Amino acid sequence: GQKSARNVMAAIERSKRTTLARFIFALGIKDVGEATAANLAAAFGKLERIATATPDELEAVDDIGPIVAASIVDWFADAANQALIKTLSAAEEGGLHWPEVEVARAEPLPFTGLTFVLTGTLAKLSRDDAKLRLQSLGAHVTGSVSKKTSLVIAGADAGSKLEKALALGIAVLDEAGLETLLAEPARITDWLVSPTPAPN
Repeated sequence: GQKSARNVMAAIERSKRTTLARFIFALGIKDVGEATAANLAAAFGKLERIATATPDELEAVDDIGPIVAASIVDWFADAANQALIKTLSAAEEGGLHWPEVEVARAEPLPFTGLTFVLTGTLAKLSRDDAKLRLQSLGAHVTGSVSKKTSLVIAGADAGSKLEKALALGIAVLDEAGLETLLAEPARITDWLVSPTPAPN
């Protein structure tokens, strides 16, 4: 802990007045580079908020997926790293500081808080493209169906995931419905009220 504290202090000692993004990067969290550190600073504004963020909250930040989110959560959960933060917080009183980042309060995206699962083959979109389109609208896209799943997108030759979704009464949408949903995301409630596809 003390050695890590010295390393971090040395990395930022060149400028007593640093930035939150630079400080986060200097902590050496696995998989957190300068761009990710900047995104974290912009999204949370304070180190304390990052330290207590849940994996879902972290994954809502640009450029952060499950692996990076897990690295961040694990780093802040480590007792030695918690001691490091306390050491650096004490050092902060001696001159190490940064301006507080003002976090913009954006309106929630239409799919925020919803979990989607893609299964089967899509004719017009690749699985990755569909995932990115959904994530850009706030959706959390996972690879397995559970009671927490909000909507399943089923392409051709959908198998056990579709069967499980139907068994659980989860709403299912085909590719044509997906195209409509991406074009009119505000219609999401049309599909969530029934386990059968809404009309196009």
